[in-house]
Amino acid sequence: MSAVRYVMAREPIPAGPIVFLAGPTPDKSAPVPSWRPEATRLLGEQWTGQTPLTVLSPESRHGERADRYETQVDWETTARAAATAILFWIPRDLRTLPGMTTNVEFGLDARSGRAVLGCPPDCPNPERNRYLIYVAHRHGIPVRETLTDTVAAALALVAATTPAARTEQETTR
Repeated sequence: MSAVRYVMAREPIPAGPIVFLAGPTPDKSAPVPSWRPEATRLLGEQWTGQTPLTVLSPESRHGERADRYETQVDWETTARAAATAILFWIPRDLRTLPGMTTNVEFGLDARSGRAVLGCPPDCPNPERNRYLIYVAHRHGIPVRETLTDTVAAALALVAATTPAARTEQETTR
């Protein structure tokens, strides 16, 4: 397993291969944990590149909120633009993880060639992901049903576009 750097909201974004973790963020009052620690663990297990992989999270370290809403949005926009792959994981639950902002971000990134979409069929509101899945298929975006498979698809994108990652990934197959 190669090194994984975890960078959270509004922290400096290093160079190198990057996966941005896009998707709904639990509200502090929501009784659900974040899915991002598990995604980061899976990325760390699956990453075999020669250089460290940076994982970008729009969640704040220690729960500290941005000074202004625009500060957060600007960082997320810059982080998605810097990412080698944008991993969208949408365990849609209209009560606790509605992901309305995620819908817009997915639309903005659908033509980037860097998006991967994960939509678990057993989430509380899978029917609310139907349109995103349709758009993904129209744009050739990989669609997966488990977080493990979504991570693998994101790392395949990184390997396809990052020479150091590609070399290592190809030798481990």
